[in-house]
Amino acid sequence: MAEFVDGFESLAKIGPCISIFGSARTKPGNRYYDLAEEIAFRLSEEGFGIITGGGPGVMEASNKGAQRAGGKSVGANITLPHEQNPNPFIDNDKRLNFDYFFVRKVMFTKYSQGFVMMPGGFGTMDEFFEVATLIQTRKMEETPMVLVGREYWSGLLDWIRNTMLEKEHNIGPDDLGLLQLFDTADEVVEYFRVFYTTNKLRPNF
Repeated sequence: MAEFVDGFESLAKIGPCISIFGSARTKPGNRYYDLAEEIAFRLSEEGFGIITGGGPGVMEASNKGAQRAGGKSVGANITLPHEQNPNPFIDNDKRLNFDYFFVRKVMFTKYSQGFVMMPGGFGTMDEFFEVATLIQTRKMEETPMVLVGREYWSGLLDWIRNTMLEKEHNIGPDDLGLLQLFDTADEVVEYFRVFYTTNKLRPNF
């Protein structure tokens, strides 16, 4: 309960934000590190705050891009056995610490008007399918959900389409429309810009 209260109090007036998810293992100099930084920088220039899991890798790159643009940089860090430490690019008043994944995911989903999925591991997949389920079941307003990196995500999307949808009928055709797949910062930023030209910014649930 204390973690919920601290998160709600810290983010209550944060304004429009985009959550960026991705691997903690992505190193500086990796193309996805650089791309995450550029996407965060460009989205911050468009007026969005950036929320990440607060750790290294893609999270660090995204917070770095937000700070470089002078935007709001939020880090929802979590205590893990390998002692994930907050990256240095989080605003001092927006550094949150959690023991529980489920509380942390509430903060990502409650305060974001869009989601960017960079390449990542089990944690990124968990966040990916959590958000997709909330939108699919209409527990959340339809919110832009972007996957970045065709080379990385295409195999998973092919399996979703060929097996989950067409062979087993475990999802509907419209469910695939929840996901957008891009390769560049230009594509990501333009998608969000166009989406919020025709849709009003509002709380997503």
